[in-house]
Amino acid sequence: MGKVFMLAPDSFKESMTAKEVCEAMEVGIKRAIPDAICIHVPMADGGEGTVQSLVDATGGMLVPMEVTGPLGTPVQAHYGILGDGTTAVIEMASASGIHHVTKETRNPLITTTLGTGELIRACIEKGITNIILGIGGSATNDAGAGMATALGYKFLDKDGYEIPLGGGFLGELASIDTSNVIPQLREVSITIASDVTNPLCGLRGASVVFGPQKGATPEMVQRLDANLLHFSRIVEDQLGIAVADVPGAGGAGGLGAGLMAFTNSRMKKGVDIVIEYTGLEHKMKDVDYCFTGEGGIDIQTKFGKTPYGVAQVARRTNKQIKVIALAGCIGKNVEDLYEEGFDAIFGIVPGAANLEDLLVQGKDNVARTAESVARLLR
Repeated sequence: MGKVFMLAPDSFKESMTAKEVCEAMEVGIKRAIPDAICIHVPMADGGEGTVQSLVDATGGMLVPMEVTGPLGTPVQAHYGILGDGTTAVIEMASASGIHHVTKETRNPLITTTLGTGELIRACIEKGITNIILGIGGSATNDAGAGMATALGYKFLDKDGYEIPLGGGFLGELASIDTSNVIPQLREVSITIASDVTNPLCGLRGASVVFGPQKGATPEMVQRLDANLLHFSRIVEDQLGIAVADVPGAGGAGGLGAGLMAFTNSRMKKGVDIVIEYTGLEHKMKDVDYCFTGEGGIDIQTKFGKTPYGVAQVARRTNKQIKVIALAGCIGKNVEDLYEEGFDAIFGIVPGAANLEDLLVQGKDNVARTAESVARLLR
């Protein structure tokens, strides 16, 4: 019987989905070792590509949907239903991501997570009872108030009127009306896929750390941070839930806090969720070699990125498995990763070229590099 190769990469951003990387790896490996057995497990870490990877890995399906974008205008988004039929996976960026705004229109005072809530509601109305929600890449700073609005919560000012959408108006909040929350919400479990540990407010909070990249001026940052603190006090006073200092509450402009306050949710590292739902550890047991990778690998990889998670599973399962990572670019101090379960790390770029060409040539470059590695292993 041929050697068994586990192919468990992340996507290569703007170039290949994780599934396409798996396919390119197999093409290269089989050029060198025709009888190789290749097991495909497309991976992700909770960020971009998580929906596609889990749908591909479980035989699920993508569901397109028009929702309210971060600026209040319609955008095209999607969610995935996994092969079990009862679990959905959502990337909040699909509905409320920063790619939906331009440099000129970025304004975290008005951007909203309403569309993310619309995706959640659509899943619930389909009978979904488990939702995996990746919260990276947001354009918002509204503490998830928009998301909660889509689920039936009402955020009222001192005169009983609903406050406008956006983080810039949370300072006007006086009360939270829960009388119209969809009743099915209490039966739904949401797993928040996030590696962010920032609290909601303060110097490490959502507004100070992430606000500027979403278009916030220093004055906006101060206003947004004060509004999030006010919001958290209203939530604690009226719902009895303290969210301001919980690690991860500041993720996606405070969406982490909103999910903790308004839904039945728990936070977990994105790559650990994908490892669980793909059954990676079970599939790893009779493997000889494990190929992983992503667009860029550097010292940050060991802080929850996909290749690190895959390497850890390989080491737990069978210390004899050789773990090989392929990357579009290799950053500084990558040699430190050899102490973290990696046996070898290879760049796939053949020589000097512009980025646009390299993105187009990604599959060929992965296949060629995988073939070279497999010839050495042979």
